[in-house]
Amino acid sequence: MHMLNLGILAHVDAGKTSLTERLLHSAGVIDEIGSVDAGNTRTDSLALERQRGITIKSAVVSFPLDGVTVNLIDTPGHPDFIAEVERVLGVLDGVVLVVSAVEGVQAQTRVLMRTLRRLGIPTLLFVNKIDRRGARYEDVLRSAAERLAVPAVPMGTATGLGTPGARFVPALGPAALDVLADRDDALLTAYVEGTVTDGLLRAALVTQTRQALVHPVYAGSAVTGAGTDALLAGIRELLPAADGDPCGPVSGSVFKVERGPAGEKIAYARMFSGTLRVRDRIPFGEARTEGKVTAISVFDRGTDVARDEVPAGRIARLWGLSDVRIGDAVGAPRTVHEHFFAPPTLETVVLPGPDVDRRALHLALTQLAEQDPLIALRHDETRQEISVSLYGEVQKEVVQATLADDYGLDVGFRETTPLCVERPAGTGAAVEFNKKDHNPFLATVGLRVDPAPAGTGVGFRLEVELGSMPYAFFKAVEDSVRETLGQGLYGWRVTDCTVTLTHCGYSPRQSHAHQGFDKSMSSTGADFRGLTPLVLVEALRRAGTRVHEPMHRFRIEAPADTLGALLPVLAAAGAVPRTTQTRRGLCVLHGTVPAARVHGLEQRLPGLTRGEGELESAFDHYAPVTRGTVPRRSRTDHNPLNRREYLLNVTRRVGG
Repeated sequence: MHMLNLGILAHVDAGKTSLTERLLHSAGVIDEIGSVDAGNTRTDSLALERQRGITIKSAVVSFPLDGVTVNLIDTPGHPDFIAEVERVLGVLDGVVLVVSAVEGVQAQTRVLMRTLRRLGIPTLLFVNKIDRRGARYEDVLRSAAERLAVPAVPMGTATGLGTPGARFVPALGPAALDVLADRDDALLTAYVEGTVTDGLLRAALVTQTRQALVHPVYAGSAVTGAGTDALLAGIRELLPAADGDPCGPVSGSVFKVERGPAGEKIAYARMFSGTLRVRDRIPFGEARTEGKVTAISVFDRGTDVARDEVPAGRIARLWGLSDVRIGDAVGAPRTVHEHFFAPPTLETVVLPGPDVDRRALHLALTQLAEQDPLIALRHDETRQEISVSLYGEVQKEVVQATLADDYGLDVGFRETTPLCVERPAGTGAAVEFNKKDHNPFLATVGLRVDPAPAGTGVGFRLEVELGSMPYAFFKAVEDSVRETLGQGLYGWRVTDCTVTLTHCGYSPRQSHAHQGFDKSMSSTGADFRGLTPLVLVEALRRAGTRVHEPMHRFRIEAPADTLGALLPVLAAAGAVPRTTQTRRGLCVLHGTVPAARVHGLEQRLPGLTRGEGELESAFDHYAPVTRGTVPRRSRTDHNPLNRREYLLNVTRRVGG
C-alpha cells in the first residue's frame, strides 16, 4: 500500500481549511463541503476553532487517491500557533503551501517556506481564491520568485480572475522549461538541441520536485473547485510516497497528544519503521519508559478505524502510553530534530476568577502544557501564581477560552511581559568546605562560573578527579547546577556560561557496631543537592549577571510616503532599522525591535500606513537591557540568595 503524509500549510485566512474540505469532497470522502464561517468543517473539530474560524490544533484526515492513501494534516496558519506546525513538519512526506491570490505572499508564508526549504520537504504551491475580486496570478508568481526566493514552476494559466467563472488551465509552458533546465544538464542539452519531449520535461519535473529543488505552482478556488483536480493530480504524481521497512525495528515519532472522553492520553504517531501491534510493550521518550499499547486506530476515508497493528509509513492514534509526551520517540529512537522555530519569548500570569479552585486550574494548565510543550508553566508557591509562556496575544485568548469552555474555569491574565535571560558579566568562584564555616551539609563544593559565547547554553566541567568521590555525588552537583541556573540573580534563566567544579569532598559512609548506616555522619546526595545552590549563587554574585531581553528581527513593507510617520514610532518602540530599500513606491525596512513592542507595532501599523503596511517579525537574539529599570522576576525556589531563608527551607541542620 502506498502512503503519503501530506501537510497543508499557509498564512492565516489563505483558505487552507476550505481547501482541505474541497480535496476531501473531490476524493469522495465527504458528500457536502463544510464551511469555516458556518463552523462545520471536518478538521476544525474544536468548539473554539468553529467559533473563531481559525485552525488551532493540527488535525489528520485520510482519503484515497488513485491507489495512494493520503493522510492529510491541516495545520494552524496564525503565527501564535507556530509550535503546532513545528511538530507536524517532522512527520511529513510532502506539503501544499497555500497562498491567497488576493493577499499574496505574506510574512507567515515566508517563514514557512524558509523552513520547508531548510528541511528539504517537497512542496507544491496552490494560489487560492482566484475567483475573488482583486485576485492576481502572475503577480503572485513573481512574488513567489522574489519574496520567497524559490524556483517556482508554473503548472498552467489562470483565466477569468476575480469572477465566479475563474478557471485554471494546466499546461507546462516555456517558463517551466526555463526553470527546470537550469537544474538538469540533460534537459538543458535537449533544450539547446531542440529535442525536448513532454516525457523528458515531465520526468525532470518529478525528479526535481521530489528533491525539493523546484516548487510547482497551481491555482484555483477551494470554494468553486477550480484547479483542485489539477492539484490532486500533482499531489499523486509529484510528491514522494512514504518509505520505511515494515519488517524493521519499530520506530515512530509522536507529534500530537490529546485526551479522550475518559481523560486517557491518546498519542498521534508517525511510524517510520517496523510494525506496532496492540499489546506490544514498547519503550518511549527520553527515559525509555516501557508502556503497553492497548489500542490502535488509523485514518481511513475521512475517519479513524480500529486496527490491530500499524506498519511503517502510516499515522496512527495510540492508547496505553500514559506518560507519553509530544516529541517522544516510540520504539527505536530517531535522530532528534532541532527546533525549527524560536521558542516563546513572552510570559503572562494566569489570574483565577473568584470561584476558581486553584488545584483544578493547576491540573487544567498542566494538561494544556502536555498538548503544547512550548507552553511552559511556572509555579510561584509564595505568591500562589502560575505563569505561562506564549507566542502572542491571540494564543493568550485561546488559552482563556479553552479553560472556560473545556474546564469551566474563568480566568484572566496580567499584562504580557517578555521572557528575559541572564548572562554572566565576568568570572566568579566560590567554595564551601565540609564541616567548616557554618556549612550544615556534609559536603565540599567549589564552583567557578565563566561566560561562554552567545547561544552555547550551559556547560558543566570538572577540575577534580572523577574518582575523588562517588559518581552519584558528581551527578547530584551537576543536576543541581542546571536546576539552580533556572533562576539567576534577577530571577531569569542563566545561560551561555560554563560552570566548573573546582573542589569536592565528602564524609565516607559511617556506621555503628551492630547497627546500620548513620546518616548524620555520612554524606548523601541530599547534602550535595542542598549545598550546590548556595555555592553557585555566590559564584554568580561575584561574576555578576546582566539581564538580556528578547529581540525580534523585523521586516516592514509600507508605502514610501508613509515612512515619515513610521520612523518616529519605530524609534519610540526601541526599534533599530538596519537597511532601507525603496522600489516601485514601496519602502522595505529591516531591523530589530524588542519582543515586548512587537504587538504594539502590529496594532499601530495599519493606521500609520493606510492599511497597506505589512510587518514580519521573528525572534533573532537576546540583547542587554539598556533602557529603564532592569526587569526582575519573582523566584519560585527556596531562594539561595538569602542564606538564612534558604537553610530554614531546606534543612534542619542549620548549625551555628
